[in-house]
Amino acid sequence: MTSQVSSAAEKADEANAAALGGQRAPLSGTTGTTGGDGKEVRRLDRVIIRFAGDSGDGMQLTGDRFTSETASFGNDLSTLPNFPAEIRAPAGTLPGVSSFQLHFADHDILTPGDAPNVLVAMNPAALKANIADVPRGAEIIVNTDEFTKRPMAKVGYATSPLEDGSLEAYNVHPVPLTTLTLEALKEFGLPRKEAERSKNMFALGLLSWMYNRPTEGTETFLRAKFAKKPQIAEANVAAFRAGWNFGETTEDFAVSYEVAPASQAFPTGTYRNISGNLALSYGLIAAGQLADLPLYLGSYPITPASDILHELSRHKNFGVRTFQAEDEIAGIGAALGAAFGGSLAVTTTSGPGVALKSETIGLAVSLELPLLIVDIQRGGPSTGLPTKTEQADLLQAMYGRNGEAPVPVVAPRTPADCFDAAIDAARIALTYRTPVFLLSDGYLANGSEPWRIPETDTLPDLKTPFATGPNHTAADGTEVFWPYKRDPRTLARPWAVPGTAGLEHRIGGIEKQDGTGNISYDPANHDFMVRTRQAKIDGIEVPDLEVDDPADAATLVLGWGSTYGPITAAVRRLRASGASIAQAHLRHLNPFPKNLGEVVKRYDKVVVPEMNLGQLAMLLRAKYLVDAHSYNQVNGMPFKAEQLATALKEAIDA
Repeated sequence: MTSQVSSAAEKADEANAAALGGQRAPLSGTTGTTGGDGKEVRRLDRVIIRFAGDSGDGMQLTGDRFTSETASFGNDLSTLPNFPAEIRAPAGTLPGVSSFQLHFADHDILTPGDAPNVLVAMNPAALKANIADVPRGAEIIVNTDEFTKRPMAKVGYATSPLEDGSLEAYNVHPVPLTTLTLEALKEFGLPRKEAERSKNMFALGLLSWMYNRPTEGTETFLRAKFAKKPQIAEANVAAFRAGWNFGETTEDFAVSYEVAPASQAFPTGTYRNISGNLALSYGLIAAGQLADLPLYLGSYPITPASDILHELSRHKNFGVRTFQAEDEIAGIGAALGAAFGGSLAVTTTSGPGVALKSETIGLAVSLELPLLIVDIQRGGPSTGLPTKTEQADLLQAMYGRNGEAPVPVVAPRTPADCFDAAIDAARIALTYRTPVFLLSDGYLANGSEPWRIPETDTLPDLKTPFATGPNHTAADGTEVFWPYKRDPRTLARPWAVPGTAGLEHRIGGIEKQDGTGNISYDPANHDFMVRTRQAKIDGIEVPDLEVDDPADAATLVLGWGSTYGPITAAVRRLRASGASIAQAHLRHLNPFPKNLGEVVKRYDKVVVPEMNLGQLAMLLRAKYLVDAHSYNQVNGMPFKAEQLATALKEAIDA
């Protein structure tokens, strides 16, 4: 979770810091009572599990189900799905490996973890692709049925790693998952290929036994998912139960583990597990309800933003209308038309789509209409890494249009925070009549964590009045409507719904005359309009930057977006070791909080970790003339806490 942890929880968080950095597996804990099967039950405060296999092995579904049961049990959790961009990558190859990592604990946590304590490897490719991340002493469960000559040769194993001693540093559990699954499903009479597909459920059942996860929810899910194929549903349930029973009866698993609910980590409330894209979707729906406006999404499918289109299309009962356009340009064009017509308008995309939408975003700046541009960032340039994460669209969001076309930029920091960030972005768009960028990324979009469902009376009122009549008195005393006459506080122009009698006005991309909105080529007017549009963005009210500095530190680590979790985890580790460091995190990147300049000049050193080559650091240097130090990573994966802790310690000591 992202809330402040108690000192006791923080101590527990630090107890295994070295383990999460890959030094050892945090499988030490208080030994509990003997289980009903006579096996030892060991209590842990946290566990990191990674499921890995071929992209057709159902690793994402397996991870999702384990996560759902873990959330219902009451643990805090954080996840990291990792999968190929290809719909069906070459089977059994390293590029085709799909994985799902889950970190769950009995206290507040912030990241999916640096290194897995348990690796479930469904084939040789999964083992080879992930073994470098596994610390010595960790548990490895391997599907021995796949370790035959041909699959091993595909990934360069001359001899079996299960037999050549290369895995001696780990606790290896060889399990013939395929054979056991086929045996468990004999009575169903399924074709071999069909029955083999259930081996992921066997693995899920085994892990559910190992970590005392609830089972009822998974069985209910399987029966619902395959409701039209009851035989397949019952086969998957049987495989899941067989995996559970295997763990309970086999001699190879002498210990099971128990991670208690994180009862002290969460404020009182109703919680659910939620991914970033789902939270963002719910935030958009809530914003439409809070504004009392229909929500309109004009979108073209693109990874990793497509889930938002899928989710919003399910909620017509909340006044949501979704349009899957033929391309990115049509998607934003329809959204801008909906904004002109009085809807809360949204378009969703990723970096390549932003490039195509840039002309229409500039038109929205000129028209001064509320429009949300949701950019779920991914690795680039061009098609780049569609399923991997990056933060490299910040400068594109800031400046990726012709002319002076300023746009506010908002960035959520965790999957659950995507809900609040969406409402905040809608507030700005509606209040100031401007397009707004909402910059999430693949790590937030696909990752998940517990989310406290808010009470509706705690959410802001976003109702925005439409223009209903004349707002200006002409020189001859006539009452007229001026479409660019501005609110003196916000500089927002009136929002006039087409068809309102007497409010007819010009619309288009050619420069407007101040007030009247008539076409104007006057140099002085253009200068005034450019400066006014910039002043409107500069004057947007955003909260001051909050700084966490308990010890008058000389070094500040400043982040934005999804780096929040790794940065905060790294800062906790440093403070636990006695180091003094301050932390601050930006949600609003344009305009910056008004106190940001004073904050960054207060410290001797400012370190800015980013998953790009230093875009925020460049903006800070240019605006505030501070020597911001970049720490950058662009490998498609989020930062690891131990990696950041080491880099920040070096910065402190330099």
